Amino acid sequence: MSAIEEPPITLVCVAEPDGWRCDVRVGDDEAATDHVVLLDHDALRDLAPVGASPEELVLESFRFLLEREPRDAIMRSFELPLITRFYADYVNEIRRRLGADGIGQ
Repeated sequence: MSAIEEPPITLVCVAEPDGWRCDVRVGDDEAATDHVVLLDHDALRDLAPVGASPEELVLESFRFLLEREPRDAIMRSFELPLITRFYADYVNEIRRRLGADGIGQ
């Protein structure tokens, strides 16, 4: 039995005064979904290891979400830390995935 294939995720993050705006597309078919994710400097510092890019954090966050819900159920526009309201394990899991566990930043 093969695992369900994850749809491709493309994203572009643009620096803004308070952080980044990331435009994310999940899928490359007619069912593709588009999302706008806002990420501020504090959230990047709190969730990712020093030196991690906004793109790395947002990409891994979407992989996390897609393991738990279909792409069309993901909000179309949100601030990245909002994920913690829906998934209590998000912070620990995203830090683990990005290699930031136990890092005091």
